[in-house]
Amino acid sequence: MTESLPTFVERGTTQLSQLLDKILAAARPGAVFSEPIHSGDYTIIMASEVTAAGGFGSGFGRGSGRGPHPSEVGEQGAKMDDEAGGGGLGGGGGSHGRPVAVIVIGPNGVRVRPVVDVTKIGIAAVTTWLAMFLMFRRWRRMRQQVAP
Repeated sequence: MTESLPTFVERGTTQLSQLLDKILAAARPGAVFSEPIHSGDYTIIMASEVTAAGGFGSGFGRGSGRGPHPSEVGEQGAKMDDEAGGGGLGGGGGSHGRPVAVIVIGPNGVRVRPVVDVTKIGIAAVTTWLAMFLMFRRWRRMRQQVAP
């Protein structure tokens, strides 16, 4: 049994809505700020950066159908299908989080200490230097070609 197009679209829309809700759940406050940790007079809370993204698509089509398979043709010949069609829905997404700061609450007040990701800084530095090197090399080659 083939499901009707409106039912198919409604079911697909419901599934995509549920998927989007799951992806965006990463942005809830509990994902950005951790539960407080108490140790003596101090309370520590971790603050995070959360990123979520998603994409969705759909497509539908209708048109005249092809005839039945040759094995289905009877003595009186075959009748062409009046209308044929199909469609599909798809989507996906993800979320990512990383710590960015530690909030320390103590007897001397509140301090916010950044979490430094040394690996990320190193990768950015190497990438920048490599890009600068390649651009300088290209610039030198172009200059040598123009010079007499």
